[in-house]
Amino acid sequence: MNSGVNGGKNNGKNGGWKNEMEMEFDAVSANESFARVAVAAFVSELDPTLEEISDIKTAVSEAVTNAIIHGYDGMEGGKVRIRCRIDGDVVHIEVADEGTGIGDVEKAMEPLFTTKPELNRSGMGFPFMEAFMDDLEVLSKPGEGTKVLMKKKIGCIPWIGDEE
Repeated sequence: MNSGVNGGKNNGKNGGWKNEMEMEFDAVSANESFARVAVAAFVSELDPTLEEISDIKTAVSEAVTNAIIHGYDGMEGGKVRIRCRIDGDVVHIEVADEGTGIGDVEKAMEPLFTTKPELNRSGMGFPFMEAFMDDLEVLSKPGEGTKVLMKKKIGCIPWIGDEE
């Protein structure tokens, strides 16, 4: 595993805080929980709510699982790469593999669509990522791999109440 964190700094844009990290790990199921906890720890500097952390962990878990199960489809030696960037109050997360790629991204993103029904896959990975994150983009090319790009604004739920 390789990982690196660029120390946080004020980037001067809108007074925003900026920090980034990158890690790469073997495409094995045991690393899915590691990935989601590592991203959650990285995001913690923004003081997210438990719901925001849960959303991020679920989306990362789904993206990493897709890379392992579908991207590498049992091939040995595959790697999953995660890049995270904090820009102000927005978290950017990229999960990438260099596996088989997706022939029809639009079809793959449909709820309940799965190419692995024999593994009891529900076909809800992309719909969950889309539901839990503010933005989702999937870039893929058959034979070259897939990049899942996600964004989430932290602390965007307005506080209602405090009426006296």
